[in-house]
Amino acid sequence: MHVAYVTTDPGIPPFGTKGASIHVQSVLRVLLAMGHRVTLFSPCLAVAPAAEFATVALHPLPGAPRGDDAEARAAWALALNETVAAALTLAGPFDLVYERHALFAHGAMEWASRGSVPSALELNAPLIAEQTRHRHMVRQSDAQASARRAFGAARLVAAVSAAAADYARDLGALPDRVAVIPNGVDAARFDGSPTPDGPFTVGFVGTLKPWHDTATLVEAFALLRRGPVPDARLLIVGDGPQRAAILDRLDQLSLSDAAHLTGAVQPDQIPGWLARMHVATAPYQGDQPFYFSPLKLYEYMAAGLPVVASDVGDLAQVLDRGRLGATVVPDDPDALAAALAGLARDPAAATAMGARARAEVLAHHGWDRIVSRIIARAGAAGQEAA
Repeated sequence: MHVAYVTTDPGIPPFGTKGASIHVQSVLRVLLAMGHRVTLFSPCLAVAPAAEFATVALHPLPGAPRGDDAEARAAWALALNETVAAALTLAGPFDLVYERHALFAHGAMEWASRGSVPSALELNAPLIAEQTRHRHMVRQSDAQASARRAFGAARLVAAVSAAAADYARDLGALPDRVAVIPNGVDAARFDGSPTPDGPFTVGFVGTLKPWHDTATLVEAFALLRRGPVPDARLLIVGDGPQRAAILDRLDQLSLSDAAHLTGAVQPDQIPGWLARMHVATAPYQGDQPFYFSPLKLYEYMAAGLPVVASDVGDLAQVLDRGRLGATVVPDDPDALAAALAGLARDPAAATAMGARARAEVLAHHGWDRIVSRIIARAGAAGQEAA
């Protein structure tokens, strides 16, 4: 099967190190392992692919305008739709068009619809709401019209969460063409039997963006150090705009020497950093809409780590109401510290929790299973429409 993989978001280099880039690579890896021929369309191909992706045909798209002119970038993204359609015609024929949804992007899904080609539109977030809340939204009516065109044309909208699925339906996606298919993980990358040395280490992996509530994590860590686990360590793997605030607060709390922030790391280094943790955290703010299917959560589980996450969105459901990981009230350092202390006091229970989580991932959340489900649903939808 010849698969067109389309990702036009100018902030997601397919072969970069951020979470979205890892997501792209994970899907590409499975498509190749299945024996499919893949052509990748992206405006962000300056980062060279690793050797494992050498057989992916790269089709560069025009890059976004430089600078912070949001109007110019929106105009570029809208104009890119015709470019994408022409590029698909040139590089085709295709048996499946798989697209990671981006703002102002509808050309790939409409091209597939016109040619009766099965298509899957991967939806990771309500992008218009996210852009409005965290960045600068321009031409909102154009963005909504574009999203309606994409959702209306897609044979399958594969939403990573129930909230993301609601967003698609609100913008015109037919209910029977929307499926909630959470993210996955390549469990083979992780040892699954963590035996870290040294003091009890609380870990976090991710881009240091505002929606990751690292502020509450730092306060909880301070409580843990002042109370039941005075020699605890904090390990934060990743980089982002909150880094300076984290370092400042650690300094104010006289905890700089008890914490380590790695900065940005390559994807193949993540398993090694997870192996240094006794527990992994996924803190989120309670007053923010939650629509994620966090990659970090499945990586933690694949590594066999006990997890403590904020009780937001469907995370409690993912963690099976405490069987696969603990959830705590968001924005509450005391609650987070208490959960961490409980795991520190009972390492046998923590180990058992991590083992159950890894077993769950192996059974249900491998990327091979996720991609197979999407391809099957997209193909079935295509046959019905035909």
